[in-house]
Amino acid sequence: MKTGILLTNLGTPDEPTKSALKRYLSEFLSDPRVVDPPNKLIWWLALNVVILNIRPKKSALNYAKIWDSFGSGSPLLNITQAQLDGLKKTLSEQDYEFEMGMRYGNPSIDRALNKLKDKGCERIVTLPLYPQYSKTTTLSTLDAIEQTLSTWPNKPDMVFIEHYYQNKSYIQALTNSICEYQAKNGTPDKLLISFHGIPQRYVDNGDVYYQHCMQTADLLAKSLKLRGDQWQASFQSIFGREEWTKPYTKDTLEDFAHSGVKSVQVVCPGFSADCLETLEEIDDENRGYFINAGGKEFGYIPALNTRQDHIDALASVLSEHL
Repeated sequence: MKTGILLTNLGTPDEPTKSALKRYLSEFLSDPRVVDPPNKLIWWLALNVVILNIRPKKSALNYAKIWDSFGSGSPLLNITQAQLDGLKKTLSEQDYEFEMGMRYGNPSIDRALNKLKDKGCERIVTLPLYPQYSKTTTLSTLDAIEQTLSTWPNKPDMVFIEHYYQNKSYIQALTNSICEYQAKNGTPDKLLISFHGIPQRYVDNGDVYYQHCMQTADLLAKSLKLRGDQWQASFQSIFGREEWTKPYTKDTLEDFAHSGVKSVQVVCPGFSADCLETLEEIDDENRGYFINAGGKEFGYIPALNTRQDHIDALASVLSEHL
């Protein structure tokens, strides 16, 4: 039985333009797993009348800042492709087929699945590059897979990996990246472990994402042998008016500065690849919040990206199911 490996991530616009961002955001913000408002009609009107006529221009400017920072084009797309290539080399002793797909935008999950089918794969192992499970990301990916498979008369044997936040190799790769960064840049007063936020309402309704994030942060702090006063976890990328998982990264950085913290370093363990939320939001926007509030030294520790220990960690996660 031929096995296919499908690597997925959130997605990216095709280019840093208003029209491309409008297409991308329309698909992203129309996903009920991502935005599940109490009043769907009001949200539809807000999205199509207001948000999609205002936000794409601003988002395009932000994407333009980071475009081509990892080769030509989208950083997320280029890094994910390089991660797939790394896995091909690491798992080269076995006869697997490899494809990648994005939940939103191109290349799509539908395209990737059909390419694996065309290659004769009767078994497909899917690894979403979200270490921590959330209905907004992981389950949404499964939705897209099931939508495609519903059109196939003969369905493959499917294995879907829901999370890997406790994987020892993943935690060790994070530890290695932080230690290497600090060996070059010094040890900060505080290490901030920042994750993408989700509405608190989703957590209250049973999403385990917050729990997975806090367990990741705790495992990482223990691996680094940090005292409780040397680190903190927080949540970034807040959208809309309702309460999201707290504490917020922006507020935390400003509170650090106001309380006399002079140096801070930020790591984002929930992002397997550097993207808009790390390169622009953390290393640019949130750097400004800390410095403007009185902080002196700000460092962003890059995502694991294509580090060999990260590729090995992903291979170890996959190997449990191969």
